[in-house]
Amino acid sequence: MDFVAQLEGITKVYHKGRDAPAVYALGGVDLTISRGQYVAVMGPSGSGKSTLMNILGCLDRPTAGRYLLEGQDVARMSDDELSRIRGTRLGFIFQAFNLINQLTVLGNVQVPLFYQGVHRRIRKQRAREAIDRVGLSDRADHRPAELSGGQMQRVAIARALVNQPSILFADEPTGNLDSTTGKSILALVDELHQQGLTIIMVTHDESIAHRCQRVIRLRDGTIESDTLRDVKVEAAM
Repeated sequence: MDFVAQLEGITKVYHKGRDAPAVYALGGVDLTISRGQYVAVMGPSGSGKSTLMNILGCLDRPTAGRYLLEGQDVARMSDDELSRIRGTRLGFIFQAFNLINQLTVLGNVQVPLFYQGVHRRIRKQRAREAIDRVGLSDRADHRPAELSGGQMQRVAIARALVNQPSILFADEPTGNLDSTTGKSILALVDELHQQGLTIIMVTHDESIAHRCQRVIRLRDGTIESDTLRDVKVEAAM
């Protein structure tokens, strides 16, 4: 089986002060994610789901354990190396859209490629392809203030796709949207999964988790349950 991510004995400990007890955010997590899976990560506040996502997304390093991303151990990489991994192999969608107000849609989507040093002509071409993929070709020259919430989230998705990531991370991607707009965004994420993309989504919403092939539930820094489901995405829409 082709694993895109493998966690082996991942522990994350936070030390809040000399006299304060250590806080174990993750306590020896073992986890493998197959290429092309659609995974929901759930759990109550303080369960460790944000810490797990930060480690999977190379936003943080574990205190102990190994993290193999496409076979490469990234757990001990430097900040610069992790930044390079994020920019070339991972995509992120957040609850807050995190767009740059001064840039057009086309400009916002190009940002990850700009930091990679990709040539301007190629940046624009790949950005236009990503914008078309999320159905916003007619908004390429608009700025965020001229867009609806759903359109802004589609721009954020296009930006996450522009580097052709191995994994797309989504952290409560519909949290700032009304229910109808949220459903259209989830339908787009479903479509991206159907096209073969690996998606890992943090959510507290059972109806959103119900769309996913696999549901991982955390509690007190450990995996409480890990359920594979026989899901037809069309039925969940």
